[in-house]
Amino acid sequence: MDAVNKVLTTMTGFLFGPYMLVIYFGTGIYLTFRTKGIQFRKFGLAFKSMFGKKKTGDGEIRSFWALATALSSCIGVGNIAAVAAALAIGGPGAIFWMWVAAIFGMATKYSEIALAMKYREKDDNGVWHGGAMYVLKNGLPNHKALAKFLGGFFAFAATFVGLISCNMLQTNTVVSSLAAYSVPAWLIGAIFAVLTGAVVIGGVKRLGRVTSILTPVMGCIYILAGLVILILHADQILPSLGLIVTSAFQGKAATGGFAGATIGFAIRQGVTRGIMSNEAGIGSSAMIHATASVNHPCEQAVFGIVEVFFDTIIVCTMTALVILTTGVWNSGETSAALSAHAFSVGLPGEWGSIIVIVATILFAFSTLLGWSWYAETGMTFLFGDKVVKPFRFVWCVFAFLGAVINVSVVWNLADTVNGLMALPNLISLWIFAAVVVKLTESYFGKGKKNQV
Repeated sequence: MDAVNKVLTTMTGFLFGPYMLVIYFGTGIYLTFRTKGIQFRKFGLAFKSMFGKKKTGDGEIRSFWALATALSSCIGVGNIAAVAAALAIGGPGAIFWMWVAAIFGMATKYSEIALAMKYREKDDNGVWHGGAMYVLKNGLPNHKALAKFLGGFFAFAATFVGLISCNMLQTNTVVSSLAAYSVPAWLIGAIFAVLTGAVVIGGVKRLGRVTSILTPVMGCIYILAGLVILILHADQILPSLGLIVTSAFQGKAATGGFAGATIGFAIRQGVTRGIMSNEAGIGSSAMIHATASVNHPCEQAVFGIVEVFFDTIIVCTMTALVILTTGVWNSGETSAALSAHAFSVGLPGEWGSIIVIVATILFAFSTLLGWSWYAETGMTFLFGDKVVKPFRFVWCVFAFLGAVINVSVVWNLADTVNGLMALPNLISLWIFAAVVVKLTESYFGKGKKNQV
C-alpha cells in the first residue's frame, strides 16, 4: 500500500505541479484574451442575471437553480481546509495568487459552460446532459474514436471522483468533526444517506430546488460569522491585506520553512488550492449548467463568472482574512484545524467551534448533492439512462459507507483521478476556443441575443 500511495503522490504532484499549473493558468489567460476579457466586460450582467425568475428556453431547471447547484458542489470543505492549507504552507502570498488564478478562471468557467450548453443532448427520458464528454462527442463527429476515448475517460473520472472524494470523504469528514461529541458514525451515515436520498432520487429538478435554498443559507451563515470576526478585528484587516500582497512577491510561509518560503511555492499553493476550490478547468459544474432552461449558451455561461467570484473571491477570502486577522496563521496548525482555531479565537465562547462544525456539515452535504449530478451524468454517458435510478440508490449507500469505514487510503487516489479528469476538459477548451468566440459574438456582438 505504501508503494501505491507513493506512485499516486507522484502522479498527483505532476497533475497539480508546475507544468500543469502553467496549462491551467495559460488556458484561463488564453480564453480571457479570446473572449476579450468577458469576465470584466460582463461582470455586472452576470450578477444582474442571477435575479431572473423565469425559464426562457428548453431545459430542465431555472438558471439560478443550476448556479446554486454548481455552487453547492464548489463551496465545500475545501473552502475551510484548502485555503487554510495554502496559507499555512505557501504563506499569505498564496492567497494573492489564488485571486489571480480565480480572475482568469472566470473565463475558463464561462467557456466550459458555453460549450456544455452548445453541445448538450437529451437522453431517452428527455433529460438534458452536457459536459466535456458531450462536447467532445458532438463536437468531433469526424474523430469518433478519439472523442469516445477522451469523453469516456472524463465520464469515468467524474463518476469515481464523485463517489469517493465528493461523497464518501464528505461524510467521513463530518464524522471526524463530530468525534469529540461521541456521535455514532453509523448514525451520521444513516442521516446523510436518508437526506441525500430524499433529494437526489427526486431528480435534477428537486436537486435544483433544494440547493437554491441551501446554498444561500449556508453561504450567509459562514460569511456572517466571518464578518463578525472581521468587525471585532477591524484594525487588522488592512495589515492582513497588505501582508497578502507583499508576501506574494517576497515569499513567506508559516510552516513550510525556508523551502516553502519561495515565491514559486506560494504561486503553486495558491493556484492549486484555488483550482480545487472553484473547479475552473476541471469541467465539473458545466454538467449541471447544461440542464438550465435558456435560449442561448452564453445566457447561462455568464453564471460561471459569478460562480468563481463567489467561491474564491468571497468565501475563500473570508476564510483567509479570518485566519490572518486573528493572528493564528503561523501557529503551526494547518488545514481544517487552522480554520477551526481561527474561528474559536475570533468568536467568544464556543461559537467559533459551533460555526465551523455547522459549516462543515452544510458544506459536506451540499457537495454530496451537487456532485451526485456530475457522477450521474458520467454514468449516463458511459452506460445510458437505464442506470440512472439504480445509481441514485448506490450514491446514498456510498454516503453511508463513507461514515463507517476507513477511507483515508483512497485520498491520494481521489486527488489523482481529479487531476486526470481535468485533462480531457482542458483539451476540449483549446480545441473549441473558436466556438466560444463565435457564441460570445453571436450573443453580445451586436447587442442582439440570437438563439443558437
